[in-house]
Parts: sequence; structure tokens; C-alpha cells
Amino acid sequence: MITADKKENFEFLKESITYLENKGFDNIQADVEGYVTPKSYLKKGSDITITPDIIAEKAGRKHYFEIGLKSEEPTLLKSKWRFLDVLTRMRDDRFKVITRRGHYKFTQDMLDDLNLDKEPIKLS
Repeated sequence: MITADKKENFEFLKESITYLENKGFDNIQADVEGYVTPKSYLKKGSDITITPDIIAEKAGRKHYFEIGLKSEEPTLLKSKWRFLDVLTRMRDDRFKVITRRGHYKFTQDMLDDLNLDKEPIKLS
């Protein structure tokens, strides 16, 4: 999710963190009070910063999680997901998208547009 959407979807971000904790992930980093903020990346030639929504570890491997919700800026969201996908493949990490009811189709369409063969994690 992009920075503009973070405030209105704060509760879903917290639900996602709880879900990951219950699934056995540890060393969770998120832009939420009580957690370490993940490292941000600055897009060269502009003032856009890319910060993953959630980073967690399981079995010694890093997993980058993005929240897939409808957005006013789908182009910005696509570029963020593309960057994170490339970054995780370079580092042999994992990239996953978490979504919820009402946003499944939007998320799947975004993944299809980017040619990412990923199955989103669906929370209700």
C-alpha cells in the first residue's frame, strides 16, 4: 500500500501483523508503533521513497509482505510491487501480497498486469 493509503487502512495492517505472528513469523518490521520501521529505498531521480509494508522472518528467510487494497494511485503501487519483487528475487527472499474481501479482484488484476505469478493471502 502506498503512503497515502496507510492512515485509512491502519487497522488492516495491524490485522495482517497479527496473522503473521500466528503463522510463526518473527523479527517483524512494520511502520506501526511497537515495531521497527523497515528500511526505505529512495527512487533515483525523484523524491519517492519505497518502504515495504511488512518484513518478517521465518525459517531463516526474509519475507516481504505488501497490503493489496484498492488505491487511488495504482501506477505508483505497481512500481512499488515491481521493485520489491525484483529486490526479493535478487536476495533470494520471498515477496507476498496480503489482501481482504472486496479487494481480491483489484489485487489479482494488479498481479496479472505485472506478470507476477503469485497467489495473494486472503484475510476476511
